Amino acid sequence: MRDRMKTQQYGLCGGGHYRRRDFLRVGALNFLGISLGQHLELASLMAAGVGEEKARAQACILIWLDGGPSQVDTWDPKPNSAFRAISTNAPGIQISGLFPRVARHMDKVSIIRSMHTEENTHGVAHHYAMTGHRQSPAMKFPSLGSIITKEMGPRGAAPPYVIAPKFGNSFEEHFRAHFLGSQYDPMSVPARKLAPDSGAADTGPDFSVPELSLPASLTPEKMEDRKHFLEIVDRQYRHRLGLVERTDRDKFQEKAWDMLLSPSVRRAFDIADEPANIRDSYGRHPLGQSALLARRLVAAGARFVTAGGGVGWDTHSDHNKIVEEKLAAPLDQTLSALLTDLEQRGLLDSTVVMVMGEFGRTPDYNPRMGRDHWPNCWSLLLGGGGIRGGQLVGSSDERGAQVAERTVTIGDLFATLYKAFGIDWEKEYLHPTGRPLKIANSIHDVTGSPIHELF
Repeated sequence: MRDRMKTQQYGLCGGGHYRRRDFLRVGALNFLGISLGQHLELASLMAAGVGEEKARAQACILIWLDGGPSQVDTWDPKPNSAFRAISTNAPGIQISGLFPRVARHMDKVSIIRSMHTEENTHGVAHHYAMTGHRQSPAMKFPSLGSIITKEMGPRGAAPPYVIAPKFGNSFEEHFRAHFLGSQYDPMSVPARKLAPDSGAADTGPDFSVPELSLPASLTPEKMEDRKHFLEIVDRQYRHRLGLVERTDRDKFQEKAWDMLLSPSVRRAFDIADEPANIRDSYGRHPLGQSALLARRLVAAGARFVTAGGGVGWDTHSDHNKIVEEKLAAPLDQTLSALLTDLEQRGLLDSTVVMVMGEFGRTPDYNPRMGRDHWPNCWSLLLGGGGIRGGQLVGSSDERGAQVAERTVTIGDLFATLYKAFGIDWEKEYLHPTGRPLKIANSIHDVTGSPIHELF
């Protein structure tokens, strides 16, 4: 499996009875919405520490480069790139000259240049990158974020797993928990455009969570009174129906109340509360403001936050122009600001930062001067949370087409993250169909191995 792999060709892409629901609407409480509660539950399991060293990671921020960035034009520069290579502050490591700011922080993150995956089409490749499994009509697989959320448990009232901004398509399905339970699904936060401030050309995107927006007439004190009233109604309902056991929905509802009544959680979602210079440093664009929100949520207790937004990296035409004019600069600004901010706040040591898409791009241009999908060999960045920075893992051939040394799979990547969190990467879950599923599944259905160079 670790041998150099053969080249493959990849291309484009009734009645009058009252129900419990009716009782819960008493007092105009329906604005709470089960859509928030269903994502949240007080988990009872914590991860057991593994290995000789104490795990340091407590959260992960995934910068998702949707569509798949080119390895040779980002973290593995080659002669077949139109962009020159530049040195970084990590000895012996060069990256594309499109990322001068990131180059000054390469000691904080490491580059994996030998990723090899098995899917070359959007959707199935999203699924593979987030689960380590190829899609099956017989079962659905939980995502990396859901597994980390389940194994680590919650930290306070913050939602443990968040996607911001919300994906506008079916790809979000691949980031869910499925048979693990909806309490481990991500909470998707929609973005909305703000009107420009006076004296500013643009405030950048903001994020709105309706369930966390209380009517102006409802103070937290009034909410507490309504909560007590809700409990009275609930007891009466249970008495009439003879209910004894608390259900999962009760847990979701309780967690939702915790969030509504927690000023720190509500503030975490309000990036407009952030000082203007910090918002500027991240960039007043979708990627920058979603990464800033991710940092705020991690500081508030979230476990796994996926940040993204902006123009996608699926550059089937005019590749160089789009990368240079629309994609590289926002990423360079946002990633360098995030790493700096996390470090200054003392959060980088406990927060894994991962930068990736679902695959790479072809080493050659197509007739439209674009680069197509390429899972054979691609690159990603990984650092923080006890993972060593300034390292190179694996290498590609002279054109960035095939793995030349040290093939790394999604299973290996997952095992590395689990080790950082203190999660047993050899653990298996039992699927409802009776099949055991590896949480760090690698090619040929073997368990992935942590990347030893990063510890």
